[in-house]
Amino acid sequence: MSVSLQTQRDDAPGAAAPPFAHLRAGGVSLLLDTSGPHLPRVLHWGADLGDVGPEEVAQLVLASVVPVVSGAPDAPYALSLLPEQSAGWLATPGVTGSRDGRAWSTAFRVTDVTTTGPLTRDDGTPVAHRLVATADDGDAGLQLTLVVEQYPSGLVRTRSTVTNTADDVFTLAGLDTALPVPPEAEEILDWTGRHLRERSAQRHKFTAGTHLRESRRARSHDGTLLLTAGRPGFGHGSGEVWGVHVAWSGNTRTYAEQEMPSGARVLGGGELLLSGEVRLAPGESYTSPWLYASYGDGLDDLSHRFHAYLRSRPQHPTSPRKTLINVWEAVYFDHDLPRLTALADAASAVGIERYVLDDGWFRGRRDDTVGLGDWYVDEDVWPGGLHPLADHVTGLDMEFGLWFEPEMVNPDSDLAREHPEWILRTGSRLPPSSRNQQVLDLANQGAWDHVFGRMDAILAEYPIAFVKWDHNRDLIDAGHQPTGRPGVHGQTHAAYRLIDALRAAHPDVEFESCSGGGGRADLGILERTDRIWASDCIDALERQTIEAGTGMIVPPEMMGSHIGSPQAHTTGRRHDLSFRGATAFFGHLGVEWDLTRASEDDLTDLAAWISAYREHREVLHHGRVVRADHPDPALRVHGVVAESRDEAIFAIVQLTTGVSAPPGRVRLPGLDPARTYEVRPLAPGDDISPRGDGAEAPAWWKDGTRLSGRALGVVGVQVPNQFPERSVLLHVRSARSA
Repeated sequence: MSVSLQTQRDDAPGAAAPPFAHLRAGGVSLLLDTSGPHLPRVLHWGADLGDVGPEEVAQLVLASVVPVVSGAPDAPYALSLLPEQSAGWLATPGVTGSRDGRAWSTAFRVTDVTTTGPLTRDDGTPVAHRLVATADDGDAGLQLTLVVEQYPSGLVRTRSTVTNTADDVFTLAGLDTALPVPPEAEEILDWTGRHLRERSAQRHKFTAGTHLRESRRARSHDGTLLLTAGRPGFGHGSGEVWGVHVAWSGNTRTYAEQEMPSGARVLGGGELLLSGEVRLAPGESYTSPWLYASYGDGLDDLSHRFHAYLRSRPQHPTSPRKTLINVWEAVYFDHDLPRLTALADAASAVGIERYVLDDGWFRGRRDDTVGLGDWYVDEDVWPGGLHPLADHVTGLDMEFGLWFEPEMVNPDSDLAREHPEWILRTGSRLPPSSRNQQVLDLANQGAWDHVFGRMDAILAEYPIAFVKWDHNRDLIDAGHQPTGRPGVHGQTHAAYRLIDALRAAHPDVEFESCSGGGGRADLGILERTDRIWASDCIDALERQTIEAGTGMIVPPEMMGSHIGSPQAHTTGRRHDLSFRGATAFFGHLGVEWDLTRASEDDLTDLAAWISAYREHREVLHHGRVVRADHPDPALRVHGVVAESRDEAIFAIVQLTTGVSAPPGRVRLPGLDPARTYEVRPLAPGDDISPRGDGAEAPAWWKDGTRLSGRALGVVGVQVPNQFPERSVLLHVRSARSA
């Protein structure tokens, strides 16, 4: 992997070459013009340029000057990472705000630029390069620090800090970073959705104006984890594509913008600040969330950079991702020790390694209208505390996990009655209720201390190895008492601080981010959690779409994916265990099903799926995710290829009926073209018969086939004719290791 940093300073030999920084890693170049007093400008972000000499940089600077046209300012604009109207950029500015109407436009002048690399972050994560630029605007009374980091995978991230250097308050309305994309980026792909249907893709042309995605809920069922732009028709394996992601678990804004008349295009974003939410007193600072930026030759390449970055962090989970059972859809609020111990026995018998007790264990919690916030074990339901259940679970050699929703409170709770001032609200009115709950103001130190104290006590008393951290409502009309000032920004920081403090106190506990399912799956929360719950919908067909979108950023080992009951609780659909198992197989596998009511045949098959997952999770959770660009939308082909490329597992998913039957050949991407592979069906329980309409399986199906990686990637193999909502798995192994 190429990792290099070229820099040129004013005092470097060779005449008129401008100062520049060329960050290169993982096949990606980020070339920055750092000359003059202006903030750093991006000359190129995309495919690796190789070694670029000072003279060539000078020519690139010259070749990038925007000519003056009719109706435009007399001097060409200079578009920086933090766009400024004072430089002639008349689209979205990087800094918005004012001093009661003054200092509303910035004109920063750089005072210092430093470049370093390779190095490591404070947490030990390797960094290929870091650029830090500091700048001042004396008229506006602001100081700026701009940081750009590039990782060995080629992933880039950037953020800014603005400091008030004047003697009165500066009200900050926004601090956004933007990166330019070339004219070839003509098509936009992002994702939308809702609770139970997250990450639905949408494509459209990159047109003049602003395509703005805002999330004002402090979570993002409807928001996009990733905003991408690329060559028309870009797919998983081809077509240049650029994408950005705001790593923040509060309100966010992400945009794709084409400025006119120049036609210049940018992707940008940052935190969405509510009116008056950040008021900087003299000497105070605000730091934006990280904006992550990834380039790829196809979406898989772009996605892999995120996965590789997350896996490079020292805190990234590296131990085998243990199978778990979550009891929510098995019992809901009906907590009963004999029933729950019987469920533990059934889970242990099929090979499950972790048992998670969900909502309903604390005082008064018989439904979702009462008790939230009272984090004491319910003495009526659990007279001996949770010890009898926890001891039974650990006695079965399973780990014990527990559900919390620390940021919320029921009005019908002891906590709300004792501390009504701890509820986020604007003025005297309560925000609209959602799931019968309100939001606890964790930015209030008393509230924060109370929640930390109760959670810390529970985690200290019981042998808890896993916490499911839920967040089940939007932040609506959320203000800090008694002023009523906007509270989403402070609440997000306080939630981060609470997770960080609990992790420091209990370093052996794994934490899952759940927000009514996949509402909080960003890299801000993933810096401090071990996995996300991708959706409250466990319907395997819906999960195919949900996990495809979530997986653009989140690697399989961090994405909770469960085998639900035969009939999905959220959609009413019925699916075979083979389809439910094959769908959950590629994530961090769990079960959400009352196994005490499952048939013996189902339990036998479930045990086979769990055994197969445990056998193959090393490949599934350390390999490279690949997706085929199959022309038939009825068929989804995806898999994981081991880093050594000795082994791979693919899923051939029949989502709906296809236009043709049988569906024909499918290509298997990502393999080593020069190797010979053996391909066989992977069928837990040894039943390799495809679930089809009676048509014969392909000729190679029973005994397997041997083909080169080149042939598998270019020609492919015939696959079975399947009923809709079915899937088969293929196990591909290098012939020398088969």
